[in-house]
Amino acid sequence: MHELKFKYYKLMIELDRSDDAFLNICKHYMAIYNTDAIKNDLKKRCSILKNCVVYIILTPYDNEQSDLINRLKLEKPINEIPNYLEILKLFTTWELIQWQTWETSVSQLLRMGNKSNDFEAEPTGVFPSSTDDGCKKWNVLKNRVVEHNIRVIAKYYSKITLKRMANLLGLTQPETEESLSALVVSKTIWAKIDRSLGVINFEQSKDPNEVLNDWSTNIDSLMNLVGKMNHLINKEEMIHQNYGDMVTA
Repeated sequence: MHELKFKYYKLMIELDRSDDAFLNICKHYMAIYNTDAIKNDLKKRCSILKNCVVYIILTPYDNEQSDLINRLKLEKPINEIPNYLEILKLFTTWELIQWQTWETSVSQLLRMGNKSNDFEAEPTGVFPSSTDDGCKKWNVLKNRVVEHNIRVIAKYYSKITLKRMANLLGLTQPETEESLSALVVSKTIWAKIDRSLGVINFEQSKDPNEVLNDWSTNIDSLMNLVGKMNHLINKEEMIHQNYGDMVTA
């Protein structure tokens, strides 16, 4: 029965590989990972987890991808492959990934393996530099790093110049604009480019009614705080007055 399951999922993986359906591939590997047949085989589980990590980071960001990548971090065997766990952490932390620096170490791990760790010794075979498909997937990985970095920038900046953003991403300005546009079209982020000024705005302008409602809510909160402060001041004055009367008596 288990052999039939494995055969089915392997066929599905091959089918989805031809369509670059990375999220589906990750799910198929997770289904294999969760079968009872390999529950007690740590080496096999780690091998499957490595593929899960690779395919989930190749998947474009959305809610489902975010949920699965965070669940992968909680799997116990992931601690046996610490460099793969570190990759997951990079993609789930609101910090920029410096591709030029990171590429060297991650290329060694994902393409050659890490011989100092038995569980990381064998690469997944997803990124062979000798094949067009391996190089294509490597470029996809680079794009995912760029997309992650754009989301980080959008989180911390309300406005930024295109020149500065290109510098942070390590891209040319046309490449930056192209990557940004793709994320806007997919509704991953909201952004607007003022080409005359060369400025990118990540802060969406609010509807006048929404601004008025926010202002009204803030005024109500302020008045409540003023009322509470007034009450505390009166209470403090009464305590001091009573204390003074007691001393006088």
